[in-house]
Amino acid sequence: MKRSEEYEALRQSIRLQLMDDMDYTRDISDEEILEMIDRVISGEGMRNRLSLQEKRNLRKELFAAIRKLDALETFLSDPSVTEIMVNGADCIFTEKAGRLEKESVTFESAEKLADVIQQIVARVNRVVNETSPIVDARLSDGSRVNVVMPPIALNGPILTIRKFPEDPIRIEDLLRIGSVTEEVVAFLKDLVVARYNIFISGGTGSGKTTFLNALSDFIPKDERIITIEDNAELQLRGVDNLVRLETRNANVEGCNAITIRDLIKSSLRMRPDRIVVGEVRGDEAIDLLMAMNTGHDGSLSTGHANSASDMLVRLETMVLMGMEMPLAAIRRQIASAIDIIVHLGRLRDHSRKVLQISEVIDYIDGEVVLSPLYRFRETGEDAMGKVKGTLEKVGVLEHTEKLERCGIGLAGNQTSIIKNETDCRRME
Repeated sequence: MKRSEEYEALRQSIRLQLMDDMDYTRDISDEEILEMIDRVISGEGMRNRLSLQEKRNLRKELFAAIRKLDALETFLSDPSVTEIMVNGADCIFTEKAGRLEKESVTFESAEKLADVIQQIVARVNRVVNETSPIVDARLSDGSRVNVVMPPIALNGPILTIRKFPEDPIRIEDLLRIGSVTEEVVAFLKDLVVARYNIFISGGTGSGKTTFLNALSDFIPKDERIITIEDNAELQLRGVDNLVRLETRNANVEGCNAITIRDLIKSSLRMRPDRIVVGEVRGDEAIDLLMAMNTGHDGSLSTGHANSASDMLVRLETMVLMGMEMPLAAIRRQIASAIDIIVHLGRLRDHSRKVLQISEVIDYIDGEVVLSPLYRFRETGEDAMGKVKGTLEKVGVLEHTEKLERCGIGLAGNQTSIIKNETDCRRME
């Protein structure tokens, strides 16, 4: 038997022994479990079978298998891992620096993986089983979780985790890695303070939620902010008057679901200064647009799209998912509600950047007219294959009324220093 096989067999044997020795009639603390593990791996029969480093690794792995999330703990504790993809018990991929790697670590069985999944979803009061085989959830740190179970998943339980850093990425971090420029940051800050309605678009993994979270830092801290999400991921800091709302799946009878639409409608009665919707995917687009059009300026949200213009088309489709409405009326609603679209993308070197910022001008001749303000222009690659380029200014902001009401000037059409943030809280 190879050394790795011998180690794995020993680990399984000790785990089964510990599970048999546990007293399930009472709550067992983490300290007691660690003491039990220490007694076994330090016993007479283990002295010459394991090195000191192997004992340390075994202690950590056994505790993770019994108390935590088993094989996932290795990757959850690794800051270089940004995504974990479990394709059945014996196939785990991770994403590091934008690249996928197959890992040698596996779950001992599909049943153990299913137990871990149930542990994750139970923490956020979600249910997943054969009747409801698909569920979205989150970990305690806000990391996004998607689960697909058999019989829908043919190769065993499928688990995908998008990790979120313990300390959320700030605008300063995005500047440091070149996702955005200082000029654009100053421009966007003024727009947020002046209560422009901003929509962030992009493809999967383009950094929409991260950018939304960073942009939310510019909201004055004395405002009342209500965040609405399918799974609570936003990490707004330094805001005392913050209300966080999260959807709820239907129960086993298919009743009592709480949707994004329900939460948006309820939030309007909570006296919000700002409404921040994590992502718009369906007919909730109607309620968000209506909120933006009925005095709730300064709202922020994200959506999946390949470009700023595609985002407008997707919004039209999402509205039609919820009600029959003339296309002209929908487009007028969109043109009136949204002021700015920030489009993000993921380049071939796996870097995430702001690719375009566009202003929604108006509804003209049956179309919603966009005016590009900034556009990313690629200038080449460096020796390491990193894409080089910059956000170039290609247009000027036409609708400056909100900036002017806040006392923010546009000298030479470049945003200047904010004069009075508190004047922008309510423009009624």
